[in-house]
Amino acid sequence: MIRRLPSQPGEWIDRGREIAFEFEGRLLTGAHGDTINSALCANGVRVIGRSFKYHRPRGVYSMAGHDAAGLFTDGERTNMRGDAVALVDGMCLRAVNTFGNVERDRMSITGRFAKLMPVGFYYKAFFRPRWMFPWFESLIRRIAGQGAINSAFPATKSPKDYAWCDVLVVGGGPSGLSAALAAADAGAGVLLVDENARLGGSLAWGATVRKDDEGLVDRVHAHDSIEVRCGTSVAGVYTDHWVALVDADRLTKLRAKAIVFATGAIEQPAVFQNNDLPGVMLASAAQRLVRLYSVKPFDRVVTLTANSDGYRAALDYHSAGIEVVCLVDLRPDGETSPLRDAVAAAGIEVHSGCAVVEAVPEAGGKALAAVIVSPVDANSASTQKQRIVCDGLAVAVGWMPNLSLPCQAGVPFVYDRRVEQLVPGDTPPGIALAGRVNGVFDLDQRKEDGARAGLHAAAAAGIGEHLVPELVRPTGPASSHPYPFFEHAGGKNFVDFDEDLHLADFRNAHSEGFDSIELMKRYSTVGMGPSQGKLANMNSVRIVTTLNGDAIDNTGMTTARPFYQPVPIGHLAGRRFHPMRHTPMHDWHTDHGATFVHAGSWYRAEYYHPHAESRAEAILVEARAVRESCGLIDISTLGKLRISGPDAVTLLERTYTGCFSKLAVGQQRYAVALDESGVVIEDGLVVRLADDAFYVTATSSGVDAFCRNMQRWAMIWDLDVIVVNATGHFAAMNIAGPSSREILSRLTDVDLSGDAFPYMRAVEGEVAGVGAMLLRVGFVGEVGFEVHVPASQGMHVWTSLIEAGASSGLLPFGLEAQRLLRLEKGHLIISQDTDALSNLMEAGLGWTIGRDKPFFIGRRSTDILRKRPLERKLVGLRWPDGYTGNVPKECHLVVDGDKIVGRITSIAERSTLGYPLGMAVVHPDYAKPGTEVTVRLDGDYVDGSVVALPHYDVGNTRQD
Repeated sequence: MIRRLPSQPGEWIDRGREIAFEFEGRLLTGAHGDTINSALCANGVRVIGRSFKYHRPRGVYSMAGHDAAGLFTDGERTNMRGDAVALVDGMCLRAVNTFGNVERDRMSITGRFAKLMPVGFYYKAFFRPRWMFPWFESLIRRIAGQGAINSAFPATKSPKDYAWCDVLVVGGGPSGLSAALAAADAGAGVLLVDENARLGGSLAWGATVRKDDEGLVDRVHAHDSIEVRCGTSVAGVYTDHWVALVDADRLTKLRAKAIVFATGAIEQPAVFQNNDLPGVMLASAAQRLVRLYSVKPFDRVVTLTANSDGYRAALDYHSAGIEVVCLVDLRPDGETSPLRDAVAAAGIEVHSGCAVVEAVPEAGGKALAAVIVSPVDANSASTQKQRIVCDGLAVAVGWMPNLSLPCQAGVPFVYDRRVEQLVPGDTPPGIALAGRVNGVFDLDQRKEDGARAGLHAAAAAGIGEHLVPELVRPTGPASSHPYPFFEHAGGKNFVDFDEDLHLADFRNAHSEGFDSIELMKRYSTVGMGPSQGKLANMNSVRIVTTLNGDAIDNTGMTTARPFYQPVPIGHLAGRRFHPMRHTPMHDWHTDHGATFVHAGSWYRAEYYHPHAESRAEAILVEARAVRESCGLIDISTLGKLRISGPDAVTLLERTYTGCFSKLAVGQQRYAVALDESGVVIEDGLVVRLADDAFYVTATSSGVDAFCRNMQRWAMIWDLDVIVVNATGHFAAMNIAGPSSREILSRLTDVDLSGDAFPYMRAVEGEVAGVGAMLLRVGFVGEVGFEVHVPASQGMHVWTSLIEAGASSGLLPFGLEAQRLLRLEKGHLIISQDTDALSNLMEAGLGWTIGRDKPFFIGRRSTDILRKRPLERKLVGLRWPDGYTGNVPKECHLVVDGDKIVGRITSIAERSTLGYPLGMAVVHPDYAKPGTEVTVRLDGDYVDGSVVALPHYDVGNTRQD
């Protein structure tokens, strides 16, 4: 860190916590608290990026979140703002918008063709000849844009938060701090947000005003009624004081009773030839580097100014050991305050009534070598020029109020010639502004204005009875130059650094009739880059106003819309429209190469990569392991209901088609539920835990709706019963296969023998030291045990089973292997092998109806349907052993000539039986085993054979 200054009070870096990072292949170091830009400057890096259009070298310019060229990618994230994103250990950074690297960008050649790319050329070019347009389009898409999206970037959690407050204060500078204290002292609950890492604003970086004599920052942090959120920006302000707050982790939706905008002002550029060279920066940017990050941004600096702030900045640089060559003051009379004497005492020469008209690059054009200074009259630069050698130019010619958020809240702005700045007009109810955004620049007045705004907001929130002081009016001298433009006919005089727009572009656009500021914006794209015009909009308004010969108030401003600062797309997405619930064992699956798939609202392991090179082979390996030795699957997504109370049996009897009144404790039974029209809507197992308590399983995707439906019926029938959706309370896993009994016995003292624990029984005991419920099941067609444990213990039991089965060939298997195994066994899946019209008889589930059972939901419809001929039937399909032809997909149609006679519901291209197989619903005329049927593929037909279900273990001998 060759340009790091000695330690100083108030710096934001921790020198004892060094951070290693990489930039464009160079290994560098920074300190905890650095931003990317400050760390690069500390290492002497001058060129941090390339411009959008001409790929010109660019350096640090604002250090306030407005640098369009300082955008970086770390290979996963892109377009990270270098002056706002904190440096993190191990970062591997590259500048975006470069072809090659930032030092040798191949696209910099476009600058030589600038005359062929005037403003608006993209609206007129590339359309002729028409046959060439696809090529042009492809080329433009490759070149345009900043940053590339990494499609392999892992999904991150982006939660949304909700908050409320009496008074929201936006901005943590002296006026914002004063506003927060005044409102809180009046009795309001205050939320103070600032986009910087710490509070203080100019108190932190402006050395001549940085002494916090009143201890505002400490008082705010100590106040019980003030909540502080640093590193948080207000992305947008909406109706009824609804505000979007964005930090690194989340989007917060805030509702405030009143809002104080103490958003400050944004320092503005001067326009002259090569004003974008690395080494040219805003005076406040250099002050931030010096005071907050202890970085020496240059060795010899010229300060261009038109206000007192430039003199303060020059004194800051001098005190930091930087040689201030001279101070160039645009004002003919220069500075009249005591600051002029302080500058003279420091030995800094002042050129009053002069301007910098050109920045001279060093060889290679990547850094500043000198500036050309010339006396100016009221309208133009003189021909008397002086060359001054320097490696830095600090620009302090004026400010624009940070008005985007107040404008979104409905605050109008008008131009005030006393301060040469836009100032707010009448504010809507519940809105107050304070400090520089009000045109108030004196420190004591800013504090006074902040206190007034805080009391105003508290009163608007209906809190306290107090007298609100009168508005602090802006006073001169003006802190902004009315027209800081010094055009050089032979070079680029940049107005918008984002879009590489220079002064001639605006003149050309105006000559073509774009004399409205809104039309100028759309034609030239001014203000449409990453910084959204924060450094360009005010100057563009001045240009259009001058070209029109009109007043700024008549020219107006472009519309301020959300978002004020860039917002990660992930924050806007927040929780996905398709929920992603994770089982307790999700991290284990991730670590062991699982590919995931949505199953209802759950994210389930589909298969595991380490088992084979291809998806199909991995699924088959897992299925064979279950058939030949043992497999373990996470079934925590299975719906789980706890039903208890005196009327629990009654609810179950009325909900399901089967009988449960005589079900013994410790027994389980397969259950099917219908809706009122007799359509199958759910299935699962009903386990009796006690006379009045049951544990019921349901499908993963249907359990939520089914639980609500049961609760609705319980209320309609006025039953004394409690129905609890316990799906997330329990983790569950199924260990299945010939070795499953032996492996599980290593972890439990429950007798797992066939006589003691027969099929379709339930036992409570311990597994791996955890209380568990064990169910004998056979969904995959092998000896199997479901193990249900508290969710908090799921990972422990899972890993214990994995370890216990390692010597016996146990493999974890995923959802696709389970679907293949159950398909071989002929077990249907509700909503896959059934649809919104399937009844019991069509699905082959008529046997589930309890004998002589008088009532269940859908009973009347079922009785009617049983008297009617079947219109379709669920059957098995198979293809010959070793079949290698095309295999249908789910939903492909079964046809007889031009007639549709059925459709595929489930299919397996490869199975453990050695041939493709599936299920289909077909017309009864085609349901007889041995019938040859034709399935229509896309442009093709294949023949298959109808077979009786199940495909595998017809005698059910494998489940004993």
